[in-house]
Amino acid sequence: MPTTLTDRFIKAIEPPAKGKRLHFDDHRDAPRGFGIRVMASGTKTFVLRYRAKAGQERIQSIGEYPTWSLTAARLEAAKVRASVDTGADPIQERRDERAELTVADLVDRFAKARLEELDSGAEIARYFERDLLPQLGKRKITTIKRRDIIGLIEAKARTAPRAAALLLTYTKLLFSYAEDRELIELSPATGIKPARIGKALKPVRRTRTLDDAEIRAFWTNADTCGIHRLTAIALKLILVTGQRPGEVVGMRWDEIDEQSATWTIPAARRKTEEGHTVHLTGTALDLLRQAKAEVQRLSERRRWEPGGYVFEQREGKPATTAGLSRALDRYAERLGAKDHPDWGRWHPHDLRRTCRTRLSEIGIAQEVAERVIGHKQPGLVATYNQHRYHHEIRAALDAWDRRLLAIVHPPEDNVLAFARAAGE
Repeated sequence: MPTTLTDRFIKAIEPPAKGKRLHFDDHRDAPRGFGIRVMASGTKTFVLRYRAKAGQERIQSIGEYPTWSLTAARLEAAKVRASVDTGADPIQERRDERAELTVADLVDRFAKARLEELDSGAEIARYFERDLLPQLGKRKITTIKRRDIIGLIEAKARTAPRAAALLLTYTKLLFSYAEDRELIELSPATGIKPARIGKALKPVRRTRTLDDAEIRAFWTNADTCGIHRLTAIALKLILVTGQRPGEVVGMRWDEIDEQSATWTIPAARRKTEEGHTVHLTGTALDLLRQAKAEVQRLSERRRWEPGGYVFEQREGKPATTAGLSRALDRYAERLGAKDHPDWGRWHPHDLRRTCRTRLSEIGIAQEVAERVIGHKQPGLVATYNQHRYHHEIRAALDAWDRRLLAIVHPPEDNVLAFARAAGE
């Protein structure tokens, strides 16, 4: 029986012993057929009941309560009702879309919606292109079963077990995306665990760091290999500061205080959701000056006004982590990125890990090194130790700056250069 839905009424609804129960809304602002469906599990979902052209009764889900407010659900239902009244059938349209969408189509949608924002976006795209699409790309997404996913991963595991583990992770992301958008009822990858496929798929933490030769080759060749100038500077700044690639490429000039040589990353841009202040060494400040000059050059040549991003490659558009990864894919050989037996060539995030590892190598205490790179402090440490370590962090990054410059310009190179100059 219709009733006027209110938040108080909805909260008070008791779930049925089994099945589901519908409560329709007779509020003046509610479209015809709008109501809430209550499941035995306790889930409460706003719905719109309507009849299709052929006469079949349909129930279109609007969204779960309280994620969707009553007011927002009424407004959304009104939009759906307006569409239905012109002859549309949203549920049938979605069914038709599911029936026609292939795995290749899904990968394309996922790439446009998600990969640009992920640090590992370029890597995920490579795995899909190399491993997933050749096997399943032409299949309709509604036909993919668990056995198809397991077969794909097992085949990969025979020759590359660690890569197979990553392929499973990325495939789960893809089909979870499809499930969230109601393109499929349930992800076929749900519940597939590495242990069910084999011990070889046990997740392994990435431990790749750059050795001295790789650091030297990267630093020396970044300016001449053809990589975008701002991309090269951003990669160097990750290594110098030890901050996350996403935090570096999104850096703004209003976050930087050149007088105190600090960079304050706002909480909204950090994984830990806590603000973090980074000491800027002489090398870091020099890199920032180079970035400013390059943005100025680009903006004057292309006639746009810089919008405040340090690594603004186009008007209002900063560099992206996916862009860093794509650049490394293209210029890896010229940057001297060697193939590691377990991890292959290095990625942008490995520069951050290298900085953290080298801090320990030069004798920086773990407590200080962790604060340098902005890791969140655990439990009671965060509660009781309120010391901010400003001086220690400054000293640590200055020490790493000196060590990095010694790697990039070894003393023997300086001696040889001096000897050559003296002999001229």
